[in-house]
Amino acid sequence: MRRESYSLVYMVSLLVLLIHGMTAATTQGLTVSSSCQSHCGGLPIPYPFGIGKDCYLNNDKWYQVTCNSSSGSPVPFLPSINRELVNISFPADSSSQFEFGLIQIKNPVTSSGCSNREEASLSFDVTGSPFFLSASNTLVAVGCNNKALMTDVKPHIGGCESTCDMGFGRRGQNISCDGDKCCQAKLPSDRLQQIGIKIESLDGNASTSAGCRVAFLTDETYSLSNITEPELFYGKGYATVELGWFIEMSHNMSVETRACFSTFEGQGYSYGNLETCICRYGNYLDRRYRSCRCNSGYRGNPYLSSGCTDIDECEEAKAQGRNRCRKGEYCVNIQGNLDCKPIRNKTLAIILGISIGFGLLVVAVGAWRLYKFIIKQREINRKKKFFERNEGLLLQQQLVSNEGNVEKTRVFSSKELEKATEMA
Repeated sequence: MRRESYSLVYMVSLLVLLIHGMTAATTQGLTVSSSCQSHCGGLPIPYPFGIGKDCYLNNDKWYQVTCNSSSGSPVPFLPSINRELVNISFPADSSSQFEFGLIQIKNPVTSSGCSNREEASLSFDVTGSPFFLSASNTLVAVGCNNKALMTDVKPHIGGCESTCDMGFGRRGQNISCDGDKCCQAKLPSDRLQQIGIKIESLDGNASTSAGCRVAFLTDETYSLSNITEPELFYGKGYATVELGWFIEMSHNMSVETRACFSTFEGQGYSYGNLETCICRYGNYLDRRYRSCRCNSGYRGNPYLSSGCTDIDECEEAKAQGRNRCRKGEYCVNIQGNLDCKPIRNKTLAIILGISIGFGLLVVAVGAWRLYKFIIKQREINRKKKFFERNEGLLLQQQLVSNEGNVEKTRVFSSKELEKATEMA
């Protein structure tokens, strides 16, 4: 019996250790060490990205950020794709459409005829990474006699052509790049990971004789009102490009999101608090992924424990000089939302308060007087009762009666009077 008890204790202890180990593995990545560098060049670097070992997701190279200070001021850099980092953001807290997280990078400009150094063809390739080109990007080409092509996008071939046939009369107008001095084209498909940009001449002349021409991918919007000469784009050397990002399911034990509502292929399942965040699971290029965001009314990092916090919509609206409620209402912040309550009339509230207070005072005084009256009346009744019980009535009769009495007046002793009125 004792041996069986020892075996049971051993099994329970082993089970506790296993559960503890699973919990530790599950919660890895939920917190970030305070020793990790949180900013680089003024740019916040939120988890799962990070600077330094053990500061980014599972030490996966795709989420590693380096802070390069070789040029003087620190510059955030993604070494895995060899691009400077401009911004990192999580999916928007809008319930209308689920989005991926986004990063902005600086991508080189393709040029031709701008210098002796030809860069008429450049490629962008992040195959195998958790990054992809978002739908916000377009191909923009600037310069005369310019034909820009998107390559390496099978089976699609796209591009645009830019001429200078209409002169400079329309410059400065808010007209989209429709082919006069600049042109633009949408990406042939969504979530591309590989694309090439190639510049050709419309008339087949040598690139140097056709003048300076540039082409680039960008998430910025250009028109004739803000387009500049191609030489300026060439001198700048880059354009900002927007990439979507997600987390592969191979990191399932490193990023625990059970505090979030989860969806997969149209069906939802969840653990814990459903209010703060939501995660979507899916497949992309035969890889399972997840992408999480804070729910509407919350803001923060959905990949950290308690990372999504409530937004005080009332205070934000007040700081912006706006009123989220109608006239005659005031704003009250609640978890994940706000509530509008009616403003009560202050004068009426004061009058009502005074009236209620005065009424309570009258009731209190009346109750006190009634209490004193009842106590006094009860005392009188008790004395009368004891007077009758202790022969007080007989003494009274003897006092007022003259029949058979020679004495007109009788003096009673104090003991007799006390006995007559004794309350015992």
